[in-house]
Amino acid sequence: MVTHDLASTTTPLFSIIIAAYNDWNPLDQCLRSLAQQAGGPCFEVIIADDGSTEPAPEFIRQWQRSYYLTIDRGPHAGISTARNRGAQLSRGSVLVFVDADSRLQTNCLAALNATITGSHQNSFQLRLVGDCRGLVGRAEQLRLLTIQYHMIQPNGCIRYLNTAGFAIRRSRVDTKRGIFDPAAVRAEDTLLLSDLTQAGELPLFVHDAIVQHATRLSLMATLSKSARSAYLEGRTYEIIASKGVRIRVSHRQRLRMLWSMWKTSGQHSIGRAAWFVLVAKQALQRIISIAYHASSLVRALLSRPREKANSKPPSATNPTESDAN
Repeated sequence: MVTHDLASTTTPLFSIIIAAYNDWNPLDQCLRSLAQQAGGPCFEVIIADDGSTEPAPEFIRQWQRSYYLTIDRGPHAGISTARNRGAQLSRGSVLVFVDADSRLQTNCLAALNATITGSHQNSFQLRLVGDCRGLVGRAEQLRLLTIQYHMIQPNGCIRYLNTAGFAIRRSRVDTKRGIFDPAAVRAEDTLLLSDLTQAGELPLFVHDAIVQHATRLSLMATLSKSARSAYLEGRTYEIIASKGVRIRVSHRQRLRMLWSMWKTSGQHSIGRAAWFVLVAKQALQRIISIAYHASSLVRALLSRPREKANSKPPSATNPTESDAN
């Protein structure tokens, strides 16, 4: 177990920021994985409680004995606001964002530190893996394998950002202003990726810093969450489109990735059933995304007659004496 002098005023290298909302049990496993880090740098952990129905229980607070842990409870305002609040409280020179259901492998922070020390990059995408003990977890593993393989660039950077395991230098961001746009209820990490893409600063992919995204939902709960997320992401993708940044893959790339997933699902550790689950999720998300954009167009068209009706025609002015002549 990693031990730190909790009374020390030494500035940590890493500030690990975790937004939480009623997910205390998976968060406990995440915090345990942080306590088991080996050979890594000094770090602090900040839990940004996004207005959970109950305060953090004692089994979460007990991790304060293992490392410097701050639990900040705020009103329910969304994950973007919670992460921004955590960043404002942080002290480290590198901000590391992980999800409550993320579990870091034992040498994750050490590998991340080694990469950051030898790199001039400002942002870093950690390698994500799924929990293959269940069908949903195997589908997540298949999704992550495919995305990370196809989005990697020749220079080692990746056209993908997932805050289940993402790091960025403090010098690159304005923590007071906020790193994530509060208007993005979902896909806030994709919106951040669009900003980095515009600046020509894609994250560097850190292959040896591994984070397990341990999705433990049932199949029906997963599909329900995917449907809700797809609808909420609609507003975020509208913001991205207004920036003129292309984030989504083309239809040709999507087909190539589907074929790649089919071949990968032949592995015994994943299985064909995971492919069908993943295709069902993506089809559902695509249908809802199209429905969202269609409803947006209808709302825009319906608002135009009201705008015209509310607009006043130019008033006729009485002709002046000189005009009359």
